[in-house]
Amino acid sequence: MSEFKWAILGPGSIANKFAEGISSAQGAKLYAVGSRSMERAEAFAAKYSAVKAYGSYEELVKDKEIDCVYISTPHPMHFDAAMLCINNGLNVLCEKPFAVNKKEALTMISAAQEKGVFIMEAHWTRFLPAIKEAVSWIEKGKIGDVRMIHCDFSFRIDFDPESRLLKKELGGGGLLDVGCYTLSMATMLFGYEPETITGVADIGKTGVDEQAAMLLRYKSGQIAVLSCGVRTATYHDLNIFGEKGSICIKNFWNTDSATLFIDGEQPVTFSEKDGNGYNYEIMAVMEAVRAGEIECRLMPHAETLAITGLSDTLRGLWGLKYPSDDR
Repeated sequence: MSEFKWAILGPGSIANKFAEGISSAQGAKLYAVGSRSMERAEAFAAKYSAVKAYGSYEELVKDKEIDCVYISTPHPMHFDAAMLCINNGLNVLCEKPFAVNKKEALTMISAAQEKGVFIMEAHWTRFLPAIKEAVSWIEKGKIGDVRMIHCDFSFRIDFDPESRLLKKELGGGGLLDVGCYTLSMATMLFGYEPETITGVADIGKTGVDEQAAMLLRYKSGQIAVLSCGVRTATYHDLNIFGEKGSICIKNFWNTDSATLFIDGEQPVTFSEKDGNGYNYEIMAVMEAVRAGEIECRLMPHAETLAITGLSDTLRGLWGLKYPSDDR
């Protein structure tokens, strides 16, 4: 089987982790890097032994040797970068959050479907072995019907109005940056359409959500209790509570283990993780693209639209609007 040629558009900090993931994914090669700075592109390409370096995104997307482009620009730039790739017939893996809002997400997905190219939101956590094993336990009825989840992802940075995480024009705040992980776990376990969506947020001096808590209630009575933030350090746990037991996943977004608690039985822990974890997502995308698919079963288009829609609803409750919402 021929080598799968990846390109990275936007060699920022997260792109380093993705490049490391490529190095431990069998059959994958970092082929090209595109940046708005040729110097940055060349430095990143040299660091990870990429074949090509491009000093503009427009040059990168003209390279027809590329099998898939990983987009890792700041949040509000995902839309333009993805559309550039799609319009040039390139497959896309777009870092989370997929888009700033559902309108952008729908346009991106519709364009990819029309062009017949693959596109997926890069929720790499979904592909980790421990997360997949937890889902398998649930599907096998190990803990009975799931009634509630608690999921949290919040960390603390010092206050800096120039930080990407606090700048409104860069899509700052906890919800888009890490809250999407918690929403992803809710949609994975409970589906796409909660009956009730509510939440509160602390909107800081720069106008973005510094911390937030969300409650989602579903038709069958299931409840998701979620929290996120960029100015409060928490534990990053996912706890899944069923009728006959529970599942605990520590540091869920980058986990190597999950523990199953069945009432009256000894706990069982599953542990597995190779590489830095990004390799599992990379392999899944490669498999889908090689099969001629335009979406991935574990992270389908409908789920991305659900997550962005939930985010829109929550921001509406909080009165949080980004400049790109008006485009």
